[in-house]
Amino acid sequence: MFCPTCRSLLIPKKVGKESVMGCSCGYTASSTAGGLRLLSKETVKKKEHETIEAVDPDKLGSNPVIDADCPKCGHGKAIYWLIQTRASDEPETKFMRCEKCKHTWRDYS
Repeated sequence: MFCPTCRSLLIPKKVGKESVMGCSCGYTASSTAGGLRLLSKETVKKKEHETIEAVDPDKLGSNPVIDADCPKCGHGKAIYWLIQTRASDEPETKFMRCEKCKHTWRDYS
């Protein structure tokens, strides 16, 4: 059975002494002779975004130094590190920090 609201699979739940079929969206139904009937609907608050903690590359240990032009001061050397900021099937984000002025930027290429 599928939820008529969000089309997810309904799973069995216990509400008091009654066995009901429920969905993660809040839809709850029990089986009766006439089919499914709506018992209640509760709102599930969804997370809008996930916070990523700031990383201090100076505390990570030794980072590789690469040739990269700083967009702020023009210095030609920067350290870099990689962080998975998006879904796991997408590439990591490369962060770079200028050795001279400590300006930090992202490189998506």
